[in-house]
Amino acid sequence: MPASLPLLLLFSALSLSHSSSLRPCEPVNETISAENEECPKCLLIQTSICSGSCRNKDPVFKSTLSSAPQHVCTYKDLRFVTVTLPDCPPRVDPHFTFPVALSCECSLCRMESSDCTIQSLGPSDCMSGELVILSY
Repeated sequence: MPASLPLLLLFSALSLSHSSSLRPCEPVNETISAENEECPKCLLIQTSICSGSCRNKDPVFKSTLSSAPQHVCTYKDLRFVTVTLPDCPPRVDPHFTFPVALSCECSLCRMESSDCTIQSLGPSDCMSGELVILSY
């Protein structure tokens, strides 16, 4: 038996035990904020979002000619819900639309339903005063 085989088996066992401890990609309950800078109040909304880990491969040899797409936990099936922000001035659209996760999958990030930026505001950060918690 080659000397490197036990080391390879140990690495494989550690890799499997580490990956099994990560949370899978699935819908989870989260509080998000709904606000418009021209409206005086902020709504906190309890909804379901996609969260969890996805398997990715990072190539050892990187090249500008090829890319390794990285998968993220994102919406598979979703519905959109629209709420009305209270006390907005008449000239301001008081509607806020957000996605509700029905199921999730590991795939490329979709800009139409996900925040694909490197870092964004926390989902429950309000710039204005908080009003009420709604559930969807």
